[in-house]
Amino acid sequence: MYLKIATARLLMLILAIALSPNPVSALQANPVHTHIGHVATAFGRAPDGAGLLPTAMAEAQTAIDHVDLAWRDTSNLEWMQRHVAHVLRALDPSQVDEGPGLGFGVIAAAEGIAQHIELAANSDGASDAVRTHATHVATAARTVAERAEEIGQLAAQVESARDYSEAEGLTGRIRRLANQLLEGEDGNDDGQIGWGDGEGGLAQVARHTGLLMSAEGLE
Repeated sequence: MYLKIATARLLMLILAIALSPNPVSALQANPVHTHIGHVATAFGRAPDGAGLLPTAMAEAQTAIDHVDLAWRDTSNLEWMQRHVAHVLRALDPSQVDEGPGLGFGVIAAAEGIAQHIELAANSDGASDAVRTHATHVATAARTVAERAEEIGQLAAQVESARDYSEAEGLTGRIRRLANQLLEGEDGNDDGQIGWGDGEGGLAQVARHTGLLMSAEGLE
């Protein structure tokens, strides 16, 4: 539910910009807004020129969908290996040539989010709000990338598993981590998922991107 709310708010901001009289200048009035735009709305090297955050979310959802498929028949080693390979492609397509997903990868998108939001914060004219929320966005995005790399290591173990029981345990761990790509994790059991301390997911990235855009009047 939290993810849906955070994503909906961000998409409302993006839609408002797209419907503005001059949507390009709305995000390219200065370098700060240019880099925010790369995160939220448009990045030339992403599929269809989409923003890095929507790209990361789409690839993460593909990973979740395919680990859920793998989990449907944990007595079938070949089945699990096939769908875990699809998970890996959604995370890092350089590891798997063909399969579902956008061909960009959660890792590249999340690392790109951190890079461009920090470029925004370090640009001349960056406001205090941009610098503050950029830290939150970048920290959560790097947690997503690290989590995706951990999934990739587990996926390699599924590929080399000798029997279904070995692969089943690994697939269960992948499934838990894949959902955390979007939702994050309440690591300290305080009932909340924050942007720091290794808790953040793309929901937290979206929330703080939305707060940053609101503070900049990009709505």
